[in-house]
Amino acid sequence: MNIMLIDDDEAIRDMLQDIIEDYELGTVVASLPSAANITTAELIARHIDLLLIDMLMPDCDGIASVRRFQDFPGKIIMISQVNSKDLIGKAYESGIYAYITKPLNRNEIISVMRSVEEYIRLERFAHTLQSTLQTTLNPDIAMMQQKEVTPQQKAASLLKELGVAGSAGYDDLIEIIAYLQAHNKGSAIPSLKTIFTAVAEQHAAENIQKEAKTIEQRLRRAVFQAMVSTASMGVVDYTNPKFEEYAPFYFDYAEVCSIMRMIQQNEKPQISKVHINTKKFIQALYTASQEA
Repeated sequence: MNIMLIDDDEAIRDMLQDIIEDYELGTVVASLPSAANITTAELIARHIDLLLIDMLMPDCDGIASVRRFQDFPGKIIMISQVNSKDLIGKAYESGIYAYITKPLNRNEIISVMRSVEEYIRLERFAHTLQSTLQTTLNPDIAMMQQKEVTPQQKAASLLKELGVAGSAGYDDLIEIIAYLQAHNKGSAIPSLKTIFTAVAEQHAAENIQKEAKTIEQRLRRAVFQAMVSTASMGVVDYTNPKFEEYAPFYFDYAEVCSIMRMIQQNEKPQISKVHINTKKFIQALYTASQEA
C-alpha cells in the first residue's frame, strides 16, 4: 500500500512511520503536518491507497478535509485524542474507514492497517473478477480492446491483478517492459544488471550504479508484495484459476506455498525468509505483456 500521513505532531508521524516500516505494512509516500493544500487529484496522482489523518490540526479540520476528498478512491483512517461520540460519528459519516484514538496503540494500528490492506486486496480481486466476467460475456468487445492494448498497458493491468499497482517498484517495472519492448529482439531477456543499468540511465541519475541498486531493491519488494498477494489468493481459494496460473508462472511455486503456510498459521510473511526470483518475474511479465 502507498500511504500518506497527515498530523501536525511530528512525533506521531514518526511513530506511525516506524510501525509501518517495522511491520512492512506499506510504503510511506508522504508525511505532512497539514492537509490544507492537499487535493484529491494529488492523492490520486501519488497513487495513495491509504490516508492517515489527524482530526484536529491548527490550520485545518480533519473531518472537513475528508469531506473534500469524497472522490478519493482509497481508504482513510482518522486519528485523534477526541472521544466524543458525536464527533466520531461525524467522522464516520464523512467517509472514513476507521477511527483510532490517541495515545496510539501499536497493536491496534497494526490490526486496523492489515484490515485495510485485506479490504483493498478483496476489492481488487472483485474488480478483477468483474472484468473477467465482462470479458467472457462480451468476447467481441474484449477482442477489440485487446487490439488496442500496448505491452506497457498489458503489463500495468497484470501488475494490478498481482496487487503491485501503486507499489514503489511499479513504475520501474513499466519502464523495464518499455525498455525490453524497444531493445530486446529474442525471447530471453538480458541480465538484470544490464536492465537495471539501462533504466537507471534513463533516470539521468548522477550515480548510475547506486540508482541501479535502488531499482533492484524496489523490485525485490514489489515482487515480494505480488507473491504475498498471490499466496493470499490461494489461501482463500486454492482452485482459483488466477492463482493456478500466476503462482507457478511468475514465481518459484515452492516459495508461494511457503508464504501460504505462514498466512495460514497467522504468521507475518517476511521478505528475508523468502527467495525472490526477480528475473523470473520480469521474464514472465515481459512474456505476458507481448501476448495478443
